[in-house]
Amino acid sequence: MSNTESDEDLEAIRQRKAEELSRRDSAASEPVHVTDASHLSELLASGVTVVDFHAEWCGPCKMLSPIMKEIAAETGATIAKVDIDDHQAIAQEYQVQGVPTVIMAEDGELAERWVGVQPKDTYKSAIDAAV
Repeated sequence: MSNTESDEDLEAIRQRKAEELSRRDSAASEPVHVTDASHLSELLASGVTVVDFHAEWCGPCKMLSPIMKEIAAETGATIAKVDIDDHQAIAQEYQVQGVPTVIMAEDGELAERWVGVQPKDTYKSAIDAAV
């Protein structure tokens, strides 16, 4: 393999990685809707993750939703949303008894838990302290 071919291969790899990182960064700026328990485990495993346990019929949850969108766009934390009606087993595993319940984990370890809507600064302060 000549230097020209290896340089082209290297450039192609760099381009793919840049595109992958760009997609990942743009995805992180929006809340991630959890699809199943393994998806949530994957999200919780790295970095700071805030999980919003909510329900479509919950008024306070609807008030919290735009706050979580703003936090996703403004911080480096992953914001995950779990619909407790669609994922009852996950809600049970995390002992969610009222909605909204928000938990924050750092590298898979539970760091904070809030029940009910809190001011945006409450979540941001906790995230900022963890990041």
